[in-house]
Amino acid sequence: MRMIPEEAIPYFENVIYLPMIMTILSSDRERFEKLPLKFNGPYINFINEVMTAVQTDMKNTHDYLSKNRMKLIKGKTEGIFTEYIFIHNGYEDSRNYLSYRLRNRTEELMKEYFSKVRN
Repeated sequence: MRMIPEEAIPYFENVIYLPMIMTILSSDRERFEKLPLKFNGPYINFINEVMTAVQTDMKNTHDYLSKNRMKLIKGKTEGIFTEYIFIHNGYEDSRNYLSYRLRNRTEELMKEYFSKVRN
């Protein structure tokens, strides 16, 4: 029986994925700043808007985790798996995430943020 509430899982996973998205976007912004494009400003502005949306969700996630006395700890990485430990009210739930899944889910979330900002 899991002692971590199902509704808390997306918040825990935000703590995994949102920092990855921020790292990627930050790196991409630096690349766009250096590209010899005629107009790189629109690309950089778009990335900045997406980063603002991600930062807002990161703050909301951290507020939720703090309010509900929840914590995520990154465990060990073995081969193609990374362990994450979800802690809630003294209960721990250890989960292994496949590297391939982490990469694909990060890309999916980036597409969602791009769509959200475009609209």
